[in-house]
Amino acid sequence: MKAMILAAGLGTRMLPLTANTPKPLLRVGKRYLIELHLEKLSKAGISDVVINTHWLADQIPAALGKGEKWGLSIHYSHEPILLETAGGIRQCLDRLVDAPEDSFLLINGDIYFEWDLTQWLAEAPA
Repeated sequence: MKAMILAAGLGTRMLPLTANTPKPLLRVGKRYLIELHLEKLSKAGISDVVINTHWLADQIPAALGKGEKWGLSIHYSHEPILLETAGGIRQCLDRLVDAPEDSFLLINGDIYFEWDLTQWLAEAPA
């Protein structure tokens, strides 16, 4: 299974914190919010992740690189014009599924959650 993290939003509700920083790069303790997602994805056995970017787009790849730190392969899908949720997914759908029946995990890059992703995926219907 592959995963996508939605990280292209403008972050307007978090202004002024997001005036110069994409919301997924805001810190939770000493780490970026999006790092918490990457750690959970890696722990759950997901190795391929697509992250879409738009607002201050260069900062996200600069902060995360190609994913080696988490044992992941991160691909970036830049949106010069904000495509919104469905458009962002559609733009990189070919990186997320290999066949029409394939599924992928979708996470909003600007949320915080504590539930066990590994357990949740193990209990999710196939």
